[in-house]
Amino acid sequence: MTDPAVDALRPGSSPAASDTAPTAAVRNGSPRGLDLDRLAGYLATHRPELAEAPLSATLIAGGKSNLTYLLRVGERELVLRRPPLGHVLATAHDMAREFRVISALAPTDVPVPAALLHCADTDVLGAPFYLMERVRGEVFRSRAQTDPLRPEQRRDLALAMMDTLAVLHTVDPATVGLADFGRPEGYLGRQVRRWAGQLDRSRSRPLPGIDELRDLLGGTVPEGANAGRIVHGDYRLDNLLATVDPVSVCAVLDWEMATLGDPLADLGLLLTYWDVLGDSDLAAGNPVADGLGPRAGFPTGAELIERYAGRSDVDVGPLHWHVALGCFKLAVICEGIHYRHTLGQTLGPGFDRIGDMVTPLVAHGLRAARER
Repeated sequence: MTDPAVDALRPGSSPAASDTAPTAAVRNGSPRGLDLDRLAGYLATHRPELAEAPLSATLIAGGKSNLTYLLRVGERELVLRRPPLGHVLATAHDMAREFRVISALAPTDVPVPAALLHCADTDVLGAPFYLMERVRGEVFRSRAQTDPLRPEQRRDLALAMMDTLAVLHTVDPATVGLADFGRPEGYLGRQVRRWAGQLDRSRSRPLPGIDELRDLLGGTVPEGANAGRIVHGDYRLDNLLATVDPVSVCAVLDWEMATLGDPLADLGLLLTYWDVLGDSDLAAGNPVADGLGPRAGFPTGAELIERYAGRSDVDVGPLHWHVALGCFKLAVICEGIHYRHTLGQTLGPGFDRIGDMVTPLVAHGLRAARER
């Protein structure tokens, strides 16, 4: 989400939503991973208007990859994003990448928070970080949130999710300064190799079938006729800020895996969340995905793809390979989170269950990879 670590943050709220949970570890008024004194000193030099009032911060509960904080600057509320603590994979959690893409998309019809400041100096907080404006809205990521919605609200929310993705995929990268944001040629093959490498760096236990899935994907890479579009890299319902009265997508979040590539990769991963995890008992109460999909009263994955195809010029074609890639990618992500949990390097509840998702993801990925 550039990383194997799903940033499925916030049980019910996002960095931009109204609900936050107090952090469990606070030192001298600073939540773990965020030194407010150092931050204030940096802002005094680089954004002095943000250093004129006292700073306070709250870690937004549930972050599985990048850490997200609600930062209060006097009466003003901002959001700060930084990589996770501890075991961070190479090229993962790319703050500069995320900051660049939301800055570039600001003048388009893709809803994004306003980007304010990027800091690459690791001496400030121990890792790069960036600041963005807070956007009001809710992150829908659990049945507890969506079950009370009316059926038409659930349907409209899912369709708005697909409409927003279609808008993203129609943005011309060159017109927003992102022509050099990635290498579209060979994108899908690089995805397989990259996630295989991430797997090797996160592997800490036997994972039956995952090497076979990797090899099947590597031996059947499609040509990628749609290459060259802006790809979010982890597009799903709980990476959106939305409202339901009326239904609207207020902002798309978590852009650190964005690049130029094949938009079918976004669709394949979305279907993995929707139809695979959304149809699994293991997803119930799981902090990565709490079973949102048809069983939760939302439209089917096929309906989502039909909606997208009606609003995009992308040839959706056969998606089975991309679903298999989505399963492999998400299995590696879950394994990376599981590994960090075993090292005591995760913040928030629910991490003990994330490792259980790997086996069913691999099994579904193998079935999809063998389709013809």
